[in-house]
Amino acid sequence: MTKIESNTRRQILTSLETSQKIRRIAFEIYEQNFQETEIVLAGIAGEGYAFAKRLMIELQDISPLKVKLLQLLFDKNTKQQSPVVFDEPGFDVKDMVAVVVDDVLNTGRTLAFALEPFLKVRMKKVQVAVIVDRSHHLFPIHADYVGYSLSTTISEHVEVILSDSQQAGVYLK
Repeated sequence: MTKIESNTRRQILTSLETSQKIRRIAFEIYEQNFQETEIVLAGIAGEGYAFAKRLMIELQDISPLKVKLLQLLFDKNTKQQSPVVFDEPGFDVKDMVAVVVDDVLNTGRTLAFALEPFLKVRMKKVQVAVIVDRSHHLFPIHADYVGYSLSTTISEHVEVILSDSQQAGVYLK
């Protein structure tokens, strides 16, 4: 039996399969928000924002929704809540529908932090979209839209690559 090195990565979803998941999520978002004229996609900086950009393109292709794209900026590595800001300071999300977008939902910590600016104002609805849900939730965060549910061990790492077209896809390390 061959021992697998820890830096070996296995592709779970190809670029095409990942694109299909994103398109399906866009249809689901439209189905749940078809009565709206405008929604906000708030992508968490990094691959979450890359996912949000791809979702915006798909939503504009399949629906009449006006989509506002925002990037959520904060330090994901601190042990305490860091300030969460939009890349457009002063943008008002009050009384809107927002979809917080990230690549992977693992413990829910990052998404819990990302909800902070939406909890400060009255919202119509706040939803969560992820490409991969690993189901290791330690926080009461649930994804409304999931591209792929993946059972993993806590020591495994899921990597979603959207910003590099040469390596686009989902990988397990």
